[in-house]
This record gives sequence, C-alpha cells and structure tokens, in this order.
Amino acid sequence: MHRLTREVRFAINDVDDPQLSQKPTNGHGGFPSLTGFGPYLSVAVTLSGPIDPVSSYLVNIKQIDQTVRQRAIPAVARAIHKGEKSPARVLSHLHDLLHAWPPLPLDQLTLHLSPYLSYSILTSERPMIRLSQKFEFSATHRLHNAKANDAENSRLFGKCNNPHGHGHNYELQVTLKGEPDGNGLMIEVPEFERIVGATVIDRFDHKNLNAELPEFAELIPTVENIAMVIYRMLKPAFGGKRVKLASVTVWETPKTWCEYSE
Repeated sequence: MHRLTREVRFAINDVDDPQLSQKPTNGHGGFPSLTGFGPYLSVAVTLSGPIDPVSSYLVNIKQIDQTVRQRAIPAVARAIHKGEKSPARVLSHLHDLLHAWPPLPLDQLTLHLSPYLSYSILTSERPMIRLSQKFEFSATHRLHNAKANDAENSRLFGKCNNPHGHGHNYELQVTLKGEPDGNGLMIEVPEFERIVGATVIDRFDHKNLNAELPEFAELIPTVENIAMVIYRMLKPAFGGKRVKLASVTVWETPKTWCEYSE
C-alpha cells in the first residue's frame, strides 16, 4: 500500500481571484500569489492505494494541484471573506469537496494556517478533527546509563555521554483530537498554548534535564523518552470529553525527531 501526500500552497486575495484562471507562476512559493496583505495557507492531500502499473503513479500530482485550486481555494476564500471563524468547519467542508480521485480514498487532509499551526482530518476518524501546534524550548542533557560502565556508555552514546552535557534547541509539536462543538470550536488556540506553556515549556526551557527534572532522575533523556514524558505530562490536561491528546512529536535536530502516542 502506498500513501502519497501533495501540499498545495496558496494566498487568499480577492474572492474571485483572476489568477485561478491562469497558468500557475510559482507553485513552490504558493499560487495564487499574494498581491498585497492577506492570508498565506496550504492544503496537504494524502491518498492511498496501489500504484498504476503503466505510469507507476499513485495519481498524477498535477491532478491534485488542479482539483485543489478549482475546488478548495475558492471555498477557503469565500469562508475568509464571509468572516468564518472556525478552521475546523472549513476543513470539514474541504474534506467533502476533495473526494475526487476514485477509487483512491482520501486518507488525510490538512489545512496549514501557518508553518506551525494546522488542522487535520483523518478520514477514518471523522467527525473528529486534529489540531497541531508547534512550540520550542532549549535544554541540555547527558545520555548516560548509570548501570553501565564508562566504556559501555562511551560505546552507546559517544559524544552525547560528555560528563558536562550538551544542548539542543528542541521543537515540540502537540496534536489534539476531538469533535468540534456547534460553533466549530475544539479549543481556543491561546488556551491550548497556555496549557502547553505552563505544563511543559516553563519546566523544560533552559534547564538541565538530567539534574533539574525529576522525570529524568532515572530515565535517560533521549528524544524518545522526552517525547514520552511530555505526552504523559500533558495527557491529564487534555482529558476532557471533547478534546484529548493525540500525539507529541519532539525534534532534537531538524534531522532527528520522535513521535509518541498511547
């Protein structure tokens, strides 16, 4: 089974943007292009199924681009210009519009409001919506197993076993899932951010994880364990009937990250 994702980036200008009837000028930077001040968004479409034996495509990505530009972008523009306040409601409408590649199912649809904030629908979870927001913190740690000798620790962890530790600028993504209320709201984003800030960021930022966080007194602060600890710290804070914690992802570097869920 293959899963293909295509991201389509675009700006919202006038309701009837004449660019949509023209040839795209910059698909990488976003099309329609921003002609003044306005929202810059993207939609990521994930399809699944067997590849075509002739083309070896799951689907031609040009078809995804064309369909999103014909169906999704005008719908987003109308919602914005009418003052729609619920991204979750807009995303649900887009999900209905973009079942456009039969027999390939639409597995997932994500609306990125910024590089850090997004709403997603996994078709298997409807009518639930996923809300993801990114955060950052800086911290130091040392990878060391107290039950192993120096030679074994050096073999396991190399430079990361430096007795004086080392630091990272961590990036954290917290993903919630739930069913929006009658107003299309899962949780207010500022409230979401306050909970994560008070529960995690204030405790982790500019700290020595081994020495200052009791959670790592006996637990090695690898990126895997950091993701697990943060998930378990946040889980009780998002244990309501409407919104629950779906997953936590921690980037140790741009090339190394771990997602954790239960």
